[in-house]
Amino acid sequence: MNTIQPIQSIQPINSLKELGAVKTQQSDSSVAVPFQSMFEDAVSNVKQTSVNLDGEINKLATGQTDNLHDALIASQKANLSVDMVVELRNKLLDSYKEIININV
Repeated sequence: MNTIQPIQSIQPINSLKELGAVKTQQSDSSVAVPFQSMFEDAVSNVKQTSVNLDGEINKLATGQTDNLHDALIASQKANLSVDMVVELRNKLLDSYKEIININV
């Protein structure tokens, strides 16, 4: 016959130092968060396209090149990369708002 086991009490955390030690151990390990890496890649892409755009504008302004289309292409790439980062940020904020509105 099955007997009912008595309810065991929850063990309290002895000190906040133990909790801090657990947190630092987790932060030391390199756990890759897919969204974080995607966002970091998008931000680095914005920086790179901005540098490329500045270079193309500088070449065009100093007369080193007469290809206006290269500057326009670099400009469009920079605009698209900024738009992508803005959309990623918007999706992140929407997700955060949905999580906050969850009733527990």
